Amino acid sequence: MRTDLLHKVESVSTSEIHEENNSLQHRLLLSQPRCRSLFEISCILTWFSLCIFQQSLLWEKQKQLRQQATHMEMLAVPMVLRGTHRALSRTQSSPASTSLPLSDKALPLPSPETVSKPQFTTGLVYDSQMLKHQCNCGDNSSHPEHAGRIQSIWSRLQERGLRSQCETIQGKKASLEELQSVHSERHVLLYGTNPLNRLKLDHRKLSGTQRSDLLPSFHGQVDNDTIWNEMHTSTASRIAAGSVTELAFRVAKGELKNGFAVVRPPGHHATHSTPMGFCFFNSVAIAAKQLQQKLNVSKILIVDWDVHHGNGTQEAFYSDPSVLYISLHRYDDGNFFPGSGGPAEVGSGAGEGFNVNVAWIGGLNPPMGDADYLAAFRTVVMPIAQTFAPDVVLVSSGFDAAEGHPPPLGGYRVSARCFGYMTQQLMQLAGGRVVLVLEGGYDLTAICDASEACVSALLGVEVEPLPEDTLRQSPSANGVRSLQRVLQVHGETTPPNSNTPSLLTAFLPLIIFKRFSGTRLS
Repeated sequence: MRTDLLHKVESVSTSEIHEENNSLQHRLLLSQPRCRSLFEISCILTWFSLCIFQQSLLWEKQKQLRQQATHMEMLAVPMVLRGTHRALSRTQSSPASTSLPLSDKALPLPSPETVSKPQFTTGLVYDSQMLKHQCNCGDNSSHPEHAGRIQSIWSRLQERGLRSQCETIQGKKASLEELQSVHSERHVLLYGTNPLNRLKLDHRKLSGTQRSDLLPSFHGQVDNDTIWNEMHTSTASRIAAGSVTELAFRVAKGELKNGFAVVRPPGHHATHSTPMGFCFFNSVAIAAKQLQQKLNVSKILIVDWDVHHGNGTQEAFYSDPSVLYISLHRYDDGNFFPGSGGPAEVGSGAGEGFNVNVAWIGGLNPPMGDADYLAAFRTVVMPIAQTFAPDVVLVSSGFDAAEGHPPPLGGYRVSARCFGYMTQQLMQLAGGRVVLVLEGGYDLTAICDASEACVSALLGVEVEPLPEDTLRQSPSANGVRSLQRVLQVHGETTPPNSNTPSLLTAFLPLIIFKRFSGTRLS
């Protein structure tokens, strides 16, 4: 695009100069027979000087345009001709500043070769069509899951120079067949098709469905939290699911080092046949199923650090020993949405022991923070994940546990740096094949900070580490009790048809409960 534009500028400027020279010579020849006085000769010379001056201005303009195009190419920024397009304005709710410290070292700018031929790096996926999934009321203040979430994150990654270091891949729309790898046919037909196509459906496949179910836009939402836009929700949801799958495939095949999917609506609450909690299609679960079915990936780890339990993801793999699901979430003995995810929910059948819920209890007395999440990673997440030895790691990366969210939406105090640190820890698994997928998170500054920290970690950009006192800080008393319950349950669990103990049993001597008595984990 920029090369074509530069050629166009050069050709236009050169043609203008040639036309001016030809015109000048022609007019000089015609004027020679009539040059009979000093006054006429003086006028001709003055006019000739003006033409030479205009020619020099044209050359100077051409030089400036060429320099501008070269500069824009180096920065990987699209060049816009004045008067052709209006600059895109940032969403009104986008944060104007970052709470993360600026690095003393300037981020390296890519060379032209890097822009044209992306190196083995972090992949990003984003599609503006996902912005169209919005309530018809137009009031984002009453709908925390709105388009400004991904728009703000995408802008932040650009502002901090991170997007230019990544390879942005083209999103894709998930097929109905891909959606049905996790969801029922009825669910897919209801929420994955537009009004016109829905009229063409075989209604025998929708037996038992009320007319109001066929028209979820009648009330503008499918439940108290989950809005429905008849024209755009199905497309946005399918693009979110398809884009996550595409990114996961590229990472699994070794075409990308790792990845971050800036997508909405989220997905981890969507069950086999029910949309809920802002979710319609379970993007992470669909990606995992496709990795199993099309790339024969044998072992997949799904880590879910959204503050809400991923009930839909747990359901999808509850009896599958090839997928290890670990969730860290606010539980409060089932009194926090969605109410599932207790530590005793360990899987069933062949999958028993492969479902791990770090279910935080105690409400906000005090709110869980960095020390609790770091303790969970040391004592549960990393030991069990290393034993499982996954081929690919998928992360349901909700940021609503980040500091800045009100109690109804989380109320925890996990820092952006801690999310970056946990990302670095997971990169030690599966040869670094890690894909983060945006789930929840509704405070715009908090989710931008956390996204920036995670993408920086994926890129290997040097950032300010967690303070030493934070790394050695004691978890809260409620945090200790929550982790003890997980360790106790899984220490007693033995997978069926196996002579080996549970994944955690081998590590119990290292993380025995007395380590919490001094509440110091190092």
